Parts: sequence; structure tokens; C-alpha cells
Amino acid sequence: MEKPLISLDVISDPICPWCYIGKARLQAALEAHGSNPFDIFWRPFQLNPDMPPEGVGRKEYLETKFGKERAISFYGQIKEAAEGAGLTVNFDDIQRTPNTIDAHRLIRWARTEGVQTAVTDGLFKAYFEDGLDISDHTVLLDVADAAGLKREKILALLESTADVDDVRAEDAQAREMGVGGVPCFVIAGKYVVNGAQPPEMWAKVLKDLEAEMEKS
Repeated sequence: MEKPLISLDVISDPICPWCYIGKARLQAALEAHGSNPFDIFWRPFQLNPDMPPEGVGRKEYLETKFGKERAISFYGQIKEAAEGAGLTVNFDDIQRTPNTIDAHRLIRWARTEGVQTAVTDGLFKAYFEDGLDISDHTVLLDVADAAGLKREKILALLESTADVDDVRAEDAQAREMGVGGVPCFVIAGKYVVNGAQPPEMWAKVLKDLEAEMEKS
């Protein structure tokens, strides 16, 4: 008899570098563990909920949010952490910080087709490796297409307001739960892991979950 999967809600934003790193670290732990006990559901959180639809220039965004010197130091540390997780980040290629509402809608639709993680991977790669604007519908359609979603259907959805309110409601719900930063991992609806934790921490979580499941 197969063991039931454990729900893992990952609250994240596809322009959050620590979400990108956190996913890679979790994946490394799962590969070392030899199996994946989780049913992963990617949940929306907008780092910049008030971002204009067209986004803003990245240089302006970083200097406004962090200050020039702090931004250089901060993103230098992130680049080092990303490379340590085996990831490629090309911050210099990113020209705009986008509004992510449509990216979150695409992630939501991907769940119904069982390709949510593939779409999330595609968005991370498009933004952090390729420096693309993931609010651009052409970029989103290419990500959807690569994950096996029907391009025409996704285009029609993107051109509508489908699920905009639902994504915003989920974002608001996360904040009401106390989520102030991402990534945030909610295991089985009751255990919370905050931040881009190292594979060693996830290895312990997986071991503890396995022991709990055997007891029950």
C-alpha cells in the first residue's frame, strides 16, 4: 500500500531570489532522501503588491528599496548563495522588476494540469537566468508552452481577469496568517518552515516526517 502524500504549501513569489534558492535546497534534500513524500502546492505572495502593472526599472527599484551600496552588497550575498545551491543568476541582465500577478495566475492554472512545479521552474529560469520580464505575456506563454500547457487557452486566460481576485485573496490570507516574507513552507497544514533552509535541515524534517508516518 502506497503511503499518502503529505501536503506542502510553498508560499512564494517568482521574483524572490530566496524562493529560487529555497526550492533548489529542498530539491537537493529530496534527491538525497531518494523519494518525495510531498504533494507540493505553490501559493502566491507578491513581494511588491503595489507594483504598477508595467513594473519599474530594476536599478530604480533596488536603489529605492535598499539604497545603492546596500543593494550591491545584498545581491552579492544572494548570488553567492544561489551559486552554492547550483543555480545560475544573472542579475545584471534583469532590466525591470515586474508586477507578478499574471505569473501567479499562470502558476495557479498549472496546478490543474499537474505541471505547477514545472511552470514555477520555468518562471525562475526566465527571470533569474535569462533576465526576462515575467509580466510579459509572450514570456509567460513560452513558459506555459514549455511545461505542456495549451498556449491558446493560456493566452485567452491572460487576456481576461480570470483568478485575479483569487490570487489576491490567497496573498491576503497568507499575510493574515503572519507570513511577512518568503519562501514560507507549510507542511501538512500545521508545521511551518520559514526561509531558504539548507538541505541538512530538510533532511531532518524528512526523517522526522517518516518516523511520524510509521507511528501512525
